[in-house]
Amino acid sequence: MSSVAAPQETLAKQLALVIDLNVCVGCHACVTSCKQWNTSGSAGPLADLNAYGAEPTGTFFNRVQTYEAGEFPLSDTVHLPKSCLHCADPPCVPVCPTGASYKRKEDGIVLVDFDKCIGCKYCAWACPYGARELDEERQVMTKCTLCVDRIYDEHLPVADRKPACVKACPTGARLFGDVNDPASEVSQAIRERGGYELMPEWDTKPANRYLPRRTATAEGQK
Repeated sequence: MSSVAAPQETLAKQLALVIDLNVCVGCHACVTSCKQWNTSGSAGPLADLNAYGAEPTGTFFNRVQTYEAGEFPLSDTVHLPKSCLHCADPPCVPVCPTGASYKRKEDGIVLVDFDKCIGCKYCAWACPYGARELDEERQVMTKCTLCVDRIYDEHLPVADRKPACVKACPTGARLFGDVNDPASEVSQAIRERGGYELMPEWDTKPANRYLPRRTATAEGQK
């Protein structure tokens, strides 16, 4: 197993997602492709209990929240995809009593060792982003892995070695790469578009970034 990165340690490489809120249309293709890949891959099966009952439960690594911003007539519908942000200082790691939650030094991905996880939910309580979910059938905590079993698969064409959500996005709203590499596509997008962290006040230093949505203007409404 990979060693755990110490808190505040600067990693040479940090894989992450950069999400362009200006072109995300809330189609949920990222949600369904994530569910399909991870259910059939090394992270699955991800349980759905009573899927069509009065109180359905399900395990998802990626969700899209939709809300209205601004005031009429200058209001916008904003779609905000959310998943694990693979923080530089992940609060979910130190609270884990068994060491099941860990951050890899080689690429900065935060993962869960299912063999060690006891389903205590401490990591879910510690995560300010709501990125941890309990798989009710296996009683283990689950989360986005950045499709670690896909991005390093040499049997796949190079173009396909991306997270399933990135491949599925029809508008190109999701970028994937090393945010610590100033020459990478994601780093350039962050610089050029003012990419920002989600809830920086928690000081978790999330690796994922969001590219801001252009706000509506009176001129644009005409």
